Amino acid sequence: MQWFALPAGRAVLDSETTVVADALAAHPVIGLPWLWLSPSLAGESPEGRGLRLAASGRGWSGAIRCGLPLPLASESLGAIVLQHVPGEGPGEAVALLEECVRLLVPGGRLALLALNPLSPYRLRWRGRRLIARDPMVWRRRMADAGLTPEPAAQGIGPQWSPTASPTLQSAAGLRAAFLQRAEKRAVPMTPIRPRLPLAIAEGVPAA
Repeated sequence: MQWFALPAGRAVLDSETTVVADALAAHPVIGLPWLWLSPSLAGESPEGRGLRLAASGRGWSGAIRCGLPLPLASESLGAIVLQHVPGEGPGEAVALLEECVRLLVPGGRLALLALNPLSPYRLRWRGRRLIARDPMVWRRRMADAGLTPEPAAQGIGPQWSPTASPTLQSAAGLRAAFLQRAEKRAVPMTPIRPRLPLAIAEGVPAA
């Protein structure tokens, strides 16, 4: 995660400032707190109730230090942002996504910001032990964890020059990073009425 403190990495994070703020404000119920997991605690946090933590080894640090499972109540959050922090292996990534499902209220939204493996900007993080996965991989992982991902990602950030580029584009394209959104959808539980026996002639028991 030290790469994000360098100019090339900072340009990516600076590109995502508005996207992060918008995602944290996307509560299905006004007033619900949010969670933001990021590479560092640099910069200002958006207004509102929420918890921002930075990746620290195999856990998280900030107002609290913890690992998974996070010490937060189930279905207590309206929005979560995962900004370049999911685990390196598929098991770690799915475990984190499953934790997000636990924490989100039904209708709660997740925004994932990840590096784009098809961008020429990847040459700037080559050799830094950063792993980039295609948006389709993340959509599959989200679905496996119990989320409903949007059908396409949006590209954000620079293509080559380390200069912030905050405008979202359709599809990841060649941008340094992409935004993939998902939602926790509640399956409606419709109560089934018990069936009453048909009217039977007096003196004849119902079958």
